[in-house]
Amino acid sequence: MNEQAMNQQAIHQAISGGGLLVVAQWEAKPGEADKVAGILDRFLPEAQREDGVKLFLISRGKDNPAQFLFYELFRDEAAFKAHQESAHFKTWIAGQALPLLAKRERAQYGLL
Repeated sequence: MNEQAMNQQAIHQAISGGGLLVVAQWEAKPGEADKVAGILDRFLPEAQREDGVKLFLISRGKDNPAQFLFYELFRDEAAFKAHQESAHFKTWIAGQALPLLAKRERAQYGLL
């Protein structure tokens, strides 16, 4: 199977059965972007292993490295709530990353 076919299969598996899509945008306070990136590097593998997570991606702005974009697909609302209650979320995000942010925006979507 070629790479494009494997990518399409992975996407199909992730979105099958619907889910709750959360898109978040962060902007770090001046001088804090690298620290935020380090926190997210430690947090991401933990979030990706959660039972109710279908897809969890974090990216950093190319033009503005203080900006971060989260693309999170959860099985359902209960999985999203469990994510926010997880020890790694409370430690890395609520405890360490959020105080370093100048801006945090989130929106939820249902898959079509």
